[in-house]
Amino acid sequence: MTIGDDAAAALYGNRFLTQPAPATRFPDVGMSPVEAMRLVGEDLAMEGDPQRNLATFVTTWMEPEAQRIIAENLHRNFIDHAEYPISAEIEQRCVRMLADLFHAPGATAGCRTQGSSEAIMLGALSLKWKWRERRTAAGEPVDRPNLVFGGDVHVVWEKFCRYFDVEPRIIPLAENKYTIGPDDVEAHLDENTIGVVAVLGTTFTGHMDDVVGINELLLRVKQERSLDIPLHVDAASGGFVWPFLYPESAWDFRLEQVRSINVSGHKYGLVYPGIGWLVFRTESDLAKDLVFYENYLGKTDATFTLNFSTGASMVLAQYYNFVRLGRQGYTYVMMQMQENARALALHLEKSGRFEVIGSDLEQLPLVAFRLARAQAYDESDIAWQLSAERGWMVPAYTLPPNAQHVKILRALVKETLSREQVERLARDVDDACTTLDQKGGAHEKERQQVKQGTGY
Repeated sequence: MTIGDDAAAALYGNRFLTQPAPATRFPDVGMSPVEAMRLVGEDLAMEGDPQRNLATFVTTWMEPEAQRIIAENLHRNFIDHAEYPISAEIEQRCVRMLADLFHAPGATAGCRTQGSSEAIMLGALSLKWKWRERRTAAGEPVDRPNLVFGGDVHVVWEKFCRYFDVEPRIIPLAENKYTIGPDDVEAHLDENTIGVVAVLGTTFTGHMDDVVGINELLLRVKQERSLDIPLHVDAASGGFVWPFLYPESAWDFRLEQVRSINVSGHKYGLVYPGIGWLVFRTESDLAKDLVFYENYLGKTDATFTLNFSTGASMVLAQYYNFVRLGRQGYTYVMMQMQENARALALHLEKSGRFEVIGSDLEQLPLVAFRLARAQAYDESDIAWQLSAERGWMVPAYTLPPNAQHVKILRALVKETLSREQVERLARDVDDACTTLDQKGGAHEKERQQVKQGTGY
């Protein structure tokens, strides 16, 4: 007895084990749910293990109860406040909790976003609109807005400037100076400056700009030059770290010129992607021209996000974390990460091979490190060895101008990285270097570019 190929595949296995997956044409016919699930699963099996991805700031694990909330609410369209008013209320609970965490002085405005990139776009647009309001009221031209920030920002700030016709005034970095302060900012300020951006927890080294010093500069400029220039804090990574690890460190609405803050819930907020938050100091800091009103979903709603329809599940997951952990729980989790990061830094320093960057400063739970002296290989070779032979994803990259001749490695230490894994990673780094000592590196071109200060 014989059966056809399709019948045999349906009975015994997945026909795409021996056929290419659909990739260029819309399929003429479908397949069974099991086949579709296996097809997707077989593709994803070729990706890296998220638990060994030390490059990403994004959350890769949540509790089963949180995952259940997410799964049970994927169908819920957050923007439909008429049908899902509790989801909208929970969003505003989160905004109020963040405003409290960031020491807002009173009633605030804010919203959830798809991530910090959307929050940054909205916050920067509000800076531009509020600047335009002030200039128009004074009878001054509004055709040359500029925004001041350091080379340590995320690329989305440059995107904003390009997309929305704002001059970027980017402050370069330098070797051993990977953040910015008031002395760097002052020369770039004028009547067309819509705002200054300070970073809390840079992507490159995990440190913070001198937010206090920049705030003091802006207060002095307001008094001496009658220029009221607001300060936006990009706390995408640090907004869920500093309040718990460094609660006495002032960077938020305790500082007078800080008018808006963005933070990623899907980073150290401990929620899966994508969820971000934008919080204003007061309601008046949100430019009213950004708010739109619509009633075609059943009730009149105000909206000022760039995205419209989106799932409610990550908002609910964020609220779950807030009520599940509270200040005490977040502090505990952050301290465990920090302790393991310090343990990894100590291992690397003791090896004698590496210089750990800024571990004595306030920093995200990560380790930024570089080779302490010239070798026959570089940081990219180490990253390649760790990935290809040991399964760790540890990025190697050059810093922004004028520090582009500096190449570093960065290992994020998250709640899923145990002390045993930290020690194994340290051993694997040492083994990778031993292998490279014997055979040399594979990235000669990159090494020469970094040596010559040209980057890549």
